[in-house]
Amino acid sequence: MKKIFLTIILALLPAFLSAQYDDPEIEDTLLCSDTLRVPADELETDNDFRFVRNDAFGVGEKLTFTIGWKMIKAGEATMEVSEVLDHEDRPVYRIRTIAKSFPFFDNFFKVRDTAETWVDVEGLFTWFFRKKLNEGNYENEQVQLYDQSRNIVRAQDTAFVVPEYVQDVLSSLYYVRTLDLEVGDTITISNFEKDKCYPLPVIVHRREIIEVPAGKFKCIKVEPLLQSAGIFKHEGTLSVWLTDDRLKMPVLMKSKVVVGSIYAELTDYRIGELYEW
Repeated sequence: MKKIFLTIILALLPAFLSAQYDDPEIEDTLLCSDTLRVPADELETDNDFRFVRNDAFGVGEKLTFTIGWKMIKAGEATMEVSEVLDHEDRPVYRIRTIAKSFPFFDNFFKVRDTAETWVDVEGLFTWFFRKKLNEGNYENEQVQLYDQSRNIVRAQDTAFVVPEYVQDVLSSLYYVRTLDLEVGDTITISNFEKDKCYPLPVIVHRREIIEVPAGKFKCIKVEPLLQSAGIFKHEGTLSVWLTDDRLKMPVLMKSKVVVGSIYAELTDYRIGELYEW
């Protein structure tokens, strides 16, 4: 069950992909074409950034989920937009997730996972990402520094060339929430994880009514198409239900996996304040 907890909360590109990328069977054609290693001083600077309208989230938003496996409620996770920081003379959202197992399960497999991303307020792209996994006896930390002006990511003491506006696994969800989602559409996002960039298609399926402990919501169902096998099967089996309104708040994430069925359902939420320009 390693990485299941943070996996479900980083819904659009699960955390365990860092392990999948070490699989030699993954085809190179799945990589974003711009991903390669180069000396950082050979890269040019571009400070003409995009603007993405955001009516979905802001500082103060906090979402709380119960994480379950089959019929067992195993843990809790929160996603919070905690504050606006200054980075490179630009305002950035500080967004954090914390996933932890319930005390009963701590006796068998204690989980304390965290992830943090700094997302540009204006362009909704990543500047910084940190992921810390503490699961049983397993510990791992990854730090990624995004230089969006030169289209590089620094990770593991190496500079990687990436497509413009590349996202980390957590910021991708918040970016998708700002988009106009139409049934039948497929959105493709460039995601960086560990030392590679992968295209992530997200299919917009249909509208449904979903009831969770936090209430009953009109939702739109989306499905990220994962690129390779792992805990999740190769064919896209991870489904995310977002409220069908300006918030596009995730209320349910569900997947059939090798070990059964896992889900994260919204139990409580607090709406944040939109950024004032």
